[in-house]
Amino acid sequence: MPAPTTPGAVPAPALRADCDNCFGLCCVALTFSVSADFPVDKKAGEPCRNLRTDFRCGIHRELRGKGFQGCTVYDCLGAGQKVSQVTFGGRDWREAPESAERMFAALPVMRQLHELLGYLNEALALEPARPLHQEIARALDETERLTLTGPEALLELDVAARRAAVNPLLLHTSELVRAQVRGKGKRKNHRGADLFGARLRGADLRGADLRGAYLIAADLRGADLRQADLIGADLRDADLRGADLTGAFFLVQPQLNAAKGDPATRIPPSLTRPGHW
Repeated sequence: MPAPTTPGAVPAPALRADCDNCFGLCCVALTFSVSADFPVDKKAGEPCRNLRTDFRCGIHRELRGKGFQGCTVYDCLGAGQKVSQVTFGGRDWREAPESAERMFAALPVMRQLHELLGYLNEALALEPARPLHQEIARALDETERLTLTGPEALLELDVAARRAAVNPLLLHTSELVRAQVRGKGKRKNHRGADLFGARLRGADLRGADLRGAYLIAADLRGADLRQADLIGADLRDADLRGADLTGAFFLVQPQLNAAKGDPATRIPPSLTRPGHW
């Protein structure tokens, strides 16, 4: 069940993909190469061979079976419908081909802004970060305004600068939240650590700083990740079966989608259990 929207926050549905109101942008704008995630090559700006005339995927229910695992991991975080319906006013790239290039280029920019909105939304709902809530709300409003600009302004936006402006707030939020964790031992700092394939089965990672950690194919079965900061952590093929991510924060849906889990994996209420679990 989704978490209730915090007053002052962007409504949660706006930060979730709504394919009915998108022009199949992720199926055209993004590039992919033959790999374990895709069976074919596709250039940016080239429509996927499975994209139908109604902008829906023709093999949506069979993506993994047909080798398109990468599609099941990707999530635009609501950027697709925002670019389609707001930035370009509901005119699709087939109807207005002159806007296609700009529309496709706008998607990754909008997605980064929506990712920031999601982090700020979450920070605004975290009680330990209450001393920062006014500043967080201001950053949230400023970021949301950027998503409502026209195509030209959006494409000229320095997203890296926006991230740099927001990051100190997210760092401070993380410190305040993790400081609430009580228990034996020091809270672990694995920020940016290379934990590729690490054996962390049953590990006590409560309140750990895992920002940007490489947890690709890590064994996290039964690990305790409560109140861990997972912003930017790479969880591709990480084994989360039986792990407890209750209260883990700055965790986004694509990270879960890329990991392995099972019915015993406990996840934050704002996220959805991936279908392949």
